[in-house]
Amino acid sequence: MTAFGGLYAGRRVLVTGHTGFKGSWLVLWLRSLGAQVVGLALDPDTQPSHWAALQLVDVADHRVDLRDAHAVHAVLQQHQPEIIFHLAAQPLVRRSYREPMATFATNVMGLIHLLEAIRTCHSVRVLVNATTDKVYAEHTHTEGYRESDALGGHDPYSSSKACAELVSNCWRKSFFSATGSGVRLATARAGNVIGGGDWAQDRLVPDLVRAANLGQALVVRNPGAIRPWQHVLEPLSGYLRLAQLLWHDATLAQAWNFGPGTAGEVSVQDLTDRLARHWPALRIEHDTSTQPHEAAVLRLNASAAQAQLAWRPVWSLDETLERTAYWYLNYYKRGQLGGMDDLAAYTAAAQQLGLEWAR
Repeated sequence: MTAFGGLYAGRRVLVTGHTGFKGSWLVLWLRSLGAQVVGLALDPDTQPSHWAALQLVDVADHRVDLRDAHAVHAVLQQHQPEIIFHLAAQPLVRRSYREPMATFATNVMGLIHLLEAIRTCHSVRVLVNATTDKVYAEHTHTEGYRESDALGGHDPYSSSKACAELVSNCWRKSFFSATGSGVRLATARAGNVIGGGDWAQDRLVPDLVRAANLGQALVVRNPGAIRPWQHVLEPLSGYLRLAQLLWHDATLAQAWNFGPGTAGEVSVQDLTDRLARHWPALRIEHDTSTQPHEAAVLRLNASAAQAQLAWRPVWSLDETLERTAYWYLNYYKRGQLGGMDDLAAYTAAAQQLGLEWAR
């Protein structure tokens, strides 16, 4: 409970999207830090579900649609959270092509409903809104995207998250900072996350795992696509660190990148080959049919978080892949979860690196 300066011990914390992959890991971590956690989300949309497997019975679990402004307002009024991590979203690119209206309704209007509920909930001091590394307008530069780069987004998902960045900045300037409300709002743009417990469709690692479990190769649309891959605990440590410092310093209410650096920026093919060292059944085949547009290269510059938040990645890509493969193998072969083991190992590694948040 002493990590992150002991800020979360006994603190009332709301996590939206707590039934999802990142959200369930964040709740697990917050509970280990002694926080009083409230969740707001839809039912898990995968089977199996990491959230269901964790069986965290001491979390106030509200199944609420962000598009229902009245219900969102009611949860905040009931629990009076002090810190909010907003992770709830429609997060899949290909689904956003099929369901553009629902994607924008959740990712933009859902955010606005939350922001408006916060305006009447005077207990809230810190809000971290997790968007994505895909909010940037595509450019041809070789260096990673910086927080000052232009926002864009070709597909409906990316565009909706770029809109969420603009909405966050608008509410920050118009209603929070300008009015002295005391709410400190920051946005967090993280790279592609992997790790045990993700069963979402159209994500590389869970799709690979499902195919391998059936003895099949996974057919992928772009094996040469380069992405910034990182363990799910990496951006979550960034979110927790950001909220910790925001609690004391309002000047940090801005946008932040959390990425693995160049060592974690590899192609889909390379990632699969390296993951298969730990699980040889994992393999891919190339789908050469016409596919919706996705950026060929996506790199993220997280130097600002390293310099100003004293945050940095803890695990190498190979360590991340080894732990990810072990988590799924342990689950499928033994029916066991490895969450607390990974949390303990990750925190211990951060302590060895001398990171301030882990002390």
